[in-house]
Amino acid sequence: MNYHLNNLPERAVKPREKGFTMCMDKGLSLREVEDLIETSGEYIDIVKLGWATSFVYPKLEEKLRIYKEAGIPVYFGGTLFEAFVIRNQFDDYRKVLDRFGLEHAEVSDGSIEMNHDVKCEYIAKLSEQVTVLSEVGSKDAEKIIPPYKWIELMRKELDAGAWKVIGEAREGGNVGLFRSSGEVRSGLVEEILTEIPSEKIIWEAPQKAQQVWFIKLIGPNVNLGNIAPNEMIPLETIRLGLRGDTFHHFLNKERESIF
Repeated sequence: MNYHLNNLPERAVKPREKGFTMCMDKGLSLREVEDLIETSGEYIDIVKLGWATSFVYPKLEEKLRIYKEAGIPVYFGGTLFEAFVIRNQFDDYRKVLDRFGLEHAEVSDGSIEMNHDVKCEYIAKLSEQVTVLSEVGSKDAEKIIPPYKWIELMRKELDAGAWKVIGEAREGGNVGLFRSSGEVRSGLVEEILTEIPSEKIIWEAPQKAQQVWFIKLIGPNVNLGNIAPNEMIPLETIRLGLRGDTFHHFLNKERESIF
């Protein structure tokens, strides 16, 4: 930090198991990646190349090299995994991970119908090769999953070998964990947290109001995902209580009362 401030919440330091931030790269140029790392690399724990953008990006190997040299892991979005699976090309997908030297992969079923036991088998197989993040929740706004089912799915996927589970929200933040308006399904989240440890969950929260809600509920070291590159530093200030939305949330109440 550039100077000292008292009474800030304690932030986990990299490599983090909690307070984890996943940055969504939807097609940044190589120069944009370099600029992102220069300004925000300290706050990025992992980068997702959104859905199947890695298939069409023209300089994929160069991009992966830049992230790797900065010590930032990268993985391909779960939609790409689904695109391979629905075409009966799972083995080809595993070869792609090896070809590009990826150490993480996402397993999801948000766009296709998949028996959950089959999904867990994919998680188990991939976890022998890479670190697996599994995504729970549908991209279909009409498909409402009850809380007990979220808990059951998350628990089974963690047991199958997932390192962390991701709560689905899409890049717009308007499905899964959220209503179409972007409002958090608060009862759902609070019920999930009664059974699943918060450090094992990455909550997709692309909107500022959603980020604020999770930070106030769980604390500065909540795991958040689908964060836009230009929101990395703003998010860190929210985590530290240095933005109006959380300014008073982490202050020592006795100190605050003298004003």
